[in-house]
Amino acid sequence: MSTTAPVTEATPTVRPLTTREADALIDAAARAAEGLGVRGSVTVLDAGGHLLGFRRDDAAVLISGETSTRKAYTALQLDAPTADLVDLVRPDGLFHTLPTALDRPLLFLAGGVPLHRDGRLIGALGFGGGSPEQDHRIALTAIAESGLV
Repeated sequence: MSTTAPVTEATPTVRPLTTREADALIDAAARAAEGLGVRGSVTVLDAGGHLLGFRRDDAAVLISGETSTRKAYTALQLDAPTADLVDLVRPDGLFHTLPTALDRPLLFLAGGVPLHRDGRLIGALGFGGGSPEQDHRIALTAIAESGLV
């Protein structure tokens, strides 16, 4: 009987999202929002759904903080941009009961985008405060500037 364990192929380790990267994403989102004249909030979550960074513009409506966080959480949990999920929760959509079936802070409005490194989910960014189209554009601009997808 052999006492050595069988060799298994290990999953490559992917570096987690860092607070420094979260800060860079927040700064990039703030610049993108300012360029569009939008006052809002940005939230960055790690892969476990834990808060890595948050900023609310002084002139933003207070609820933008909640919407940015819920958008990031939704994008993280479903590993998809929230802009791609809106139709799924309409009355005839595949996930139409999901927002009420779960006791989770999901929000199916554009502005949440998952973050990947080497093809693996490492977190999510959410922006709230503008129109859904503006929020989505701000999130994508921040992510593109950071080099994460």
